[in-house]
Amino acid sequence: MLRSVPGSILVMGLLALGFLAAGVGVWWQWQQTRRCLAFYGIQVTEQISKAPRVELWRFKRPSNGGRTGQLYVNRVQDITDAKGLVHLRRGLVEDANFQWLERGKLELEPLPDTAWDVAIVFYGSDNLESTPSHAVIAIDFGENPQEANLTVVGRPGRVALGKMANGLRTWVESTAKWLE
Repeated sequence: MLRSVPGSILVMGLLALGFLAAGVGVWWQWQQTRRCLAFYGIQVTEQISKAPRVELWRFKRPSNGGRTGQLYVNRVQDITDAKGLVHLRRGLVEDANFQWLERGKLELEPLPDTAWDVAIVFYGSDNLESTPSHAVIAIDFGENPQEANLTVVGRPGRVALGKMANGLRTWVESTAKWLE
């Protein structure tokens, strides 16, 4: 039985085009998230994207304005089913939403304890061999959006929230009111 040469060439061409499109898609996704992956680490990025339970923590303001390295939680709310959480997860892992310093450097100077407003906690599995049990993302909204910061508790450095600062603050405030 003879096969049609033009048909075989068409099928091979379509397969090659499919592989090329897949490669471009993987490269494009990596380009959009490479700085966040370096900042968060693979395990924390995975927790942000896939954690089955998410909580919002509000911090109690310490009486002194110094750097003790300890934050106290005043209120805990389960936000697993909150509206917009899917979009927040995606936004937290896209480089374009943050204001990065040149060449991927991070701001290393710690902020005073009173600066941190809330934390979003992403809980994963209890299997400690594969991923940590939770990831804590602390947020400082600052006096104005240009001063807003985000850090991963237990990892060095912080990054400016950039263009997502206003939206994140609004989402946290509306979500906290919705849950009350």
